[in-house]
Amino acid sequence: MLEPSKQHDKITLQHLQDFLAAKSKLVVLSGAGISVGSGIPTYRDKAGNWQRSNPIQHQDFMSRRSARQRYWLRSYSGWPAVASAVPSPSHQVIAELERRKVVKMVVTQNVDRLHQQAGSQTVIDLHGRLDEVICMHCQKIVSRHTLQSRLALLNPSFSQQGQIAPDGDADVPEDSIPSVTVPSCEGCDGILKPNVVFFGDNVDKSVVQRVYDGIDDSDGLLIVGTSLKVFSGYRFCRYAAQQRKPIASINPGLSRGDELIQTIVREESDDVLTHILNNFSSSIA
Repeated sequence: MLEPSKQHDKITLQHLQDFLAAKSKLVVLSGAGISVGSGIPTYRDKAGNWQRSNPIQHQDFMSRRSARQRYWLRSYSGWPAVASAVPSPSHQVIAELERRKVVKMVVTQNVDRLHQQAGSQTVIDLHGRLDEVICMHCQKIVSRHTLQSRLALLNPSFSQQGQIAPDGDADVPEDSIPSVTVPSCEGCDGILKPNVVFFGDNVDKSVVQRVYDGIDDSDGLLIVGTSLKVFSGYRFCRYAAQQRKPIASINPGLSRGDELIQTIVREESDDVLTHILNNFSSSIA
């Protein structure tokens, strides 16, 4: 259980508990920070600074075979850790808050599907889902597990040894990139891509509108585990503020939208949400 070391922290936690106690249609916006407890690292440090090499860009993946070779080499090594990850306490508490009719919608910037595994029913995967692969020509979707088997057959020298990275790939030696055989669509020979939104690509407008509609019908926005550095998430904080919805945030570091947020808890979400759930009033339980 969280035991804040400062009186200010205790006061802030009480504000957060009060914020949740009055909610019945809350929208949750989650980021990479809630999956740290599941063994999946984040992109940024507590100051919001990028702490890894640059992620793959959509245009590079689509236009350069070498970029696809590098991606699938790294993805082969990283996928098993993502596929075997289990929900963190944050995922579990958010699902429980949905069951208790506090949360009505979860919007996640993550692609790991851990909210669904935890039991959340209404989830918008803002950036897609890593457990699917899509053909960019015919739009056929196959499972990532199926592609893993194909990658192994095409590249028998591939290794699953490597340090897991935030986007589901892994840090592996890249001297073998030129020899990687990249799988293509078995139906039309088109380019296969993980069914996620890479950096440099855009979230579908209909998905964005679904989130705006959800915020319109909500009684507040809870932001968990994200610095909001990426605009695709930040715009929802900004929109909620424009609609005069109360906003709370749980994140250990600084966030892009701090000036828009009334209640900010700078702690790890697993500790905070577990504490909050354990101390919910009987009127909510």
